[in-house]
Amino acid sequence: MNKTRTSYILHTTSSQGFTLIEILISSAILVMLAAGFLGMQYILSKNQVTAWNNYLSIESSNTAMSVLIKELRNATNSDNGSYPLESLLDQEIIFYSDTDYDGKVERVRYTINGTQLLKGVIEPVGDPAVYDTAQERETVVSDILRNNTDPIFYYYNSDWPSDTTNNPLALSERIANTRFIKIFIKTSPRADTTDFDYIIESDVKIRMLGAQ
Repeated sequence: MNKTRTSYILHTTSSQGFTLIEILISSAILVMLAAGFLGMQYILSKNQVTAWNNYLSIESSNTAMSVLIKELRNATNSDNGSYPLESLLDQEIIFYSDTDYDGKVERVRYTINGTQLLKGVIEPVGDPAVYDTAQERETVVSDILRNNTDPIFYYYNSDWPSDTTNNPLALSERIANTRFIKIFIKTSPRADTTDFDYIIESDVKIRMLGAQ
């Protein structure tokens, strides 16, 4: 007797791939991740630019201080014989110095205007020399000052630092007795907070007046 064996083959099918909804969700996630990455990159880049600008601003103030110290140290009689120091105020100083080493003594003025430290220079003209204030060349040497009403300049006599009674000098004593000058500059690239305040402080002895 013949037996017939019937084999049944079960065919199974599996569905592969993504549905439209899955693709849309994945795309949305990728877009959000990309946007977040780009936003972070923008913030980091902006912070780096700000930090670099802050560094440059403070470095500019440091450079201005170095120049001022050198000019004050070399203060001398003007080309018409005027005394080396003309005006010594808390936030302004006027003196004579050969700032460009050309053999002519310039009239130099440093003063505050708001957050700016300004420098004015007048070249002597004629013989005898005349310093025409209308010919002053004014430049901004720093624009991040935060001294407000605090002095920039402090003046001391030849007995400093042992004499703390008469120093810093009173206004009426400054022209005749100043031998040392202390400079105190507070700077900050941010006007809305004191967290970034940077203090630049130095003192200088005027060579020509040292022995007087």
